[in-house]
Amino acid sequence: MINKALSFIEDQTNLYLQGLLGASTLKYAVLGNIANILDNGDTTNSQNTTGVVITLVNIEEDRISKSPDGVYRQLDGVIKTNPRIPLNLYVLFSINMNSYTTALSRISNVIQCFQSTNFFTRDTFPSLDSGIEKLHMELYTMNFEQVNHLWSTLGGKYLPSVLYKMRMVVIADQDNQTGAGLIQEIITNKNVI
Repeated sequence: MINKALSFIEDQTNLYLQGLLGASTLKYAVLGNIANILDNGDTTNSQNTTGVVITLVNIEEDRISKSPDGVYRQLDGVIKTNPRIPLNLYVLFSINMNSYTTALSRISNVIQCFQSTNFFTRDTFPSLDSGIEKLHMELYTMNFEQVNHLWSTLGGKYLPSVLYKMRMVVIADQDNQTGAGLIQEIITNKNVI
């Protein structure tokens, strides 16, 4: 599910930037590990993109949204399974370009992309995978120390970048479920002592 959510975000970023920058054949964003790109010494347009590299940097369980009992209601019944695991994905958008001013412009475009649309559902975005109910992109602000730790972990020098927290990616095993019907009626007995 993680790869499908990130691929969807890659597609949405490309669609927005293609519309904004007017070049519908260019791929502006690509999923990739920015650390590998920096290790290879490629500071130009890597992987046929014009600079935006989307990297997953952390996965966090969303314990607040987690159902503790693993019972989920559907239209015609309930399903009992191990609790689904809702995840928050921390996604780094880095700009890997030679021109610093163009890189700053491109990072502004990425922020603009998710300012215009930060909530994705299958109703409004049919290309969203059927296993993903909804996605919410939230700008995640780091302080200088956190930025330093992140880029030290990635093993590279800082590039213009922005971090987003993607919420509501749910991991669930569809094969480990049992179903039951809904309770339709409750009968009580008044003659109990």
